[in-house]
Amino acid sequence: MTEANESRRVVGALIRDPYDRIFVQRRSAGRPLFPDCWDVVGGAVEEGESLLDALGREITEETGWRLRRVLALVAHEEWTADGLRHVESDYVVEVDGDLASPELERDKHTEFAWVTAAEVSLLDENSPGGSNFIKDVVTAAHAWLANTSGKRHKVL
Repeated sequence: MTEANESRRVVGALIRDPYDRIFVQRRSAGRPLFPDCWDVVGGAVEEGESLLDALGREITEETGWRLRRVLALVAHEEWTADGLRHVESDYVVEVDGDLASPELERDKHTEFAWVTAAEVSLLDENSPGGSNFIKDVVTAAHAWLANTSGKRHKVL
């Protein structure tokens, strides 16, 4: 259990498809934290779990896909929600599975989209308190992909 003065480690997966689009999913309206907002796949790191193990677990739990490889760490941010400080690391990743048919956790996520760099304004919809956090990390993923376009993607 995390005490009030501690922070919670969180990972986010910026899943890319062969067209360099990034996968996002809408949180259900009943979620206590960030209801009805667009989000990336991810969540809290469990005790004894590495960041990359948590990343793989969250991808499988939230989509049914399997982590193939991590391409880059593109964001490392701190944020506070419900009085708890979160330290989030967001990675551009590739996955194995049917990218057209994610197995969403329907009680937690109601829909999904593949977002191009030109479409990131979609992520402004219902953003909590006008926060640009999700839009910023998706934009960081697109920037990294654009900077490595035509080059061989390095594996972390």
